[in-house]
Amino acid sequence: MSLPPILKDRLSIPVIGSPLFIVSVPDLVIAQCKAGIVGSFPALNARPAEKLDEWLTQIKEELAAYDRAHPDRPSAPFAVNQIVHKSNDRLDHDMEMCVKHKVPIVITSLGAREEVNRAIQSYGGIVLHDIINNRFARKAVEKGADGLVAVAAGAGGHAGIMSPLALIQDIREWWQGPLILSGAIATGRAVAAAQAMGADMGYIGTAFVATKEANAPETYKNMIVASDGGDIVYTNLFTGVHGNYLRPSIVAAGMDPENLPESDASKMNFGSGGNTKAKAWRDIWGSGQGIGAVKSVPSAGELVARLTREYDEALAEMAGLHQARQSRLRPAAE
Repeated sequence: MSLPPILKDRLSIPVIGSPLFIVSVPDLVIAQCKAGIVGSFPALNARPAEKLDEWLTQIKEELAAYDRAHPDRPSAPFAVNQIVHKSNDRLDHDMEMCVKHKVPIVITSLGAREEVNRAIQSYGGIVLHDIINNRFARKAVEKGADGLVAVAAGAGGHAGIMSPLALIQDIREWWQGPLILSGAIATGRAVAAAQAMGADMGYIGTAFVATKEANAPETYKNMIVASDGGDIVYTNLFTGVHGNYLRPSIVAAGMDPENLPESDASKMNFGSGGNTKAKAWRDIWGSGQGIGAVKSVPSAGELVARLTREYDEALAEMAGLHQARQSRLRPAAE
């Protein structure tokens, strides 16, 4: 594993809770970090912009207090997601806040920016950039990203179309740095599978929507619990960028999921609803294909405990399989 030093000995399971638009708020982030995974939120969730300063102060103070009370089991670091696309007119302000508070991890999306990377790295922070294919991965590293989040087919919200097997394989041919896999990961076994493929960590989003601390309507949480991978629709209608959404939420908004028009990708407007009156993520709810594993609405800590238990069981089983295989192999040639 090529985990950056900031994550060594700070995780109960190698997972980042992905930044969820509207849904990720300080209560969820703090609960995730206390449970031993990286908690994250989009900077744009703090509205108005001045609230970002308050959120970062709250997260830092509560995690510091937790660490003082649990020196043998400190919290995991937190992360802030920055949309670096030109449509984000808050980027300069939000980056100023990240530098002020020395945010340990920044996850950048929709464009790689060298000046953003340098600003975070100037105080020792790291930048993870999310990508959907090998070409974008190379660009991100060329522009100074410290690690990559490979967003494969099946991921919630804005997602790629490549199989995680192929995407991880392509990137690992040339990149040995931190690599996190996103795409239908909702169990500890899936995290272990991601590592078996060559990733260092799993990136889990939708499962955390259905937690008590998440800032999501109960209808949204219950819809996730009641749905499975067949209830996911892949479309660019709502933001101009292709993403995965819950079919029942599209139906509830009065649209036919089987006959959605294409949106103009040159007119990206996150949360606007594109050419519809329904807005992502207010009315049209994002979700990954792994939701069949979500059976209830636990606390974030309870979810991390379940993931960790499943992960440990998967590793034990893989170790047993390896041992059994070794016992069947013929001796190596002299």
